[in-house]
Amino acid sequence: MEAEGILSSRPVRLVIRDAVRRGFEGPRGGGGAVTDMLRLGLNLGYWVSPGDASALVLAAERLGYESVWTAESWGSDALTPLAWYGARTSRIKLGTSVVQISARTPAATAMAAVTLDHLSGGRLLLGVGVSGPQVMEGWYGTPFAQPLARTREYVDLLRVMWRRQRPARSTGRHYPLPYRPGTGLGKPLMLNIPPLRYDIPVYLGAQGPQNVALAAEIADGWLALFTDPRKIGHVYGGALAGAPPGFDIAATVHVVLTDDMPAGLRIAKQALGFYIGGMGARTHNFHLNVVTRMGYEEAGRRIQELFLDGRRDEAIDAVPDELADAVCLLGPIARIRERLQLWRDSPVTTLLVTGPDSEPELRAIRDAVLG
Repeated sequence: MEAEGILSSRPVRLVIRDAVRRGFEGPRGGGGAVTDMLRLGLNLGYWVSPGDASALVLAAERLGYESVWTAESWGSDALTPLAWYGARTSRIKLGTSVVQISARTPAATAMAAVTLDHLSGGRLLLGVGVSGPQVMEGWYGTPFAQPLARTREYVDLLRVMWRRQRPARSTGRHYPLPYRPGTGLGKPLMLNIPPLRYDIPVYLGAQGPQNVALAAEIADGWLALFTDPRKIGHVYGGALAGAPPGFDIAATVHVVLTDDMPAGLRIAKQALGFYIGGMGARTHNFHLNVVTRMGYEEAGRRIQELFLDGRRDEAIDAVPDELADAVCLLGPIARIRERLQLWRDSPVTTLLVTGPDSEPELRAIRDAVLG
C-alpha cells in the first residue's frame, strides 16, 4: 500500500519521482543523455584477487554505460581499482559505492578525491558511508556512535576542503581541526593543489530512513541497496520528501540473465542470505532492518538465525522467492524488460547493475534499459 503525500492526494512514490526527475541533468548539473528517465551504471562491488575487470569496464564504456562503481569492506579498498579502471577509460564516470568514512579522515578522502578527479578529467562520483559497528569498531578501531552526525560533519569538511576558500577548521565533535587537545601546534591548512572541480558529487550509501533523509539534505545522490521499486514511496517517502531537483537515486540491482528461473532465484538468494544473515551483528543488522521495513521481518529473522548458527545453505533457502524477485532483475531478457517498468515507475533515476560478466550481457541489459 502506497503512502499518501501530505500536500497532495498523489502517492508519495509519484510525487518524489517527479520532484527528483524534473529537469534532471545529473548530480548538480552533470550532463548525459537518458532514455525514459533511467540512467545506467555498472557496479563491480569488491575487488577480489586476481580479478581485473578492465575488459568489462571498457565494454560498458563502449556500450554507453554512464558510470562504473567499486566498493570496499575489510579487504580490497574502493579507490585503487577505480584508479586502475580510470586509467584505461576516457568517458565513463568513476563511482565509489562506498568508501567507508572510518577508513580515512576527511582530509585523506578529500585529497584522494581531488587527485582521482584530476587524473580522470573530472569523472569522480564519491560515494561515502559509515558501515556498521562490527566493521567500524572491530576493523578500523573507530567509534560507531552518532553515525548521522559523524557523516554530516565528514561531508561538510570535504566540501570546505575542496572549495579552498579558507583554511579548514572545525569545532565539530568527531573531526576537530586542528586536533584538540593535542600539542597546540596544529595549523589549519588548505589543499595545496586546486581541485579540478570544487563540487565533486557526493553520494551517501544509506539504508535507514534517517540516513536517507540526510542524503536528501546534504548529498547529490543516494546509493540504495536491496530496493523494491514498488515500496520506495512507502518505506522512504518521508525521507525523500526534501530531495532537491536533480537528486540522483542510484539503486544497485542484481541482474541474472537466465532461462532457468529457479537457478536465477538461487543466485540472487545467495547474496541476500549472506547480507541479511551475516553482514551485521545479531542485534544490529542494517540489511535485516531493510527487509523488515519491506514486510519480511519473520523471514529475515529466520534467515539470520540460520546463518549465525552456521546453517548457511538453509539460510539461503529461507530467503523468500518474492523478495529475491522484487529487489533483483531475473530471468530471460524479455521478462527483465517487462519488469523494468516497475523501476521506471519508481523514484529511482539510475540503475547500477551488478552480476553481468560479459559484453553480450551488458549489451542486452543496455538495450532493455536504454532502448
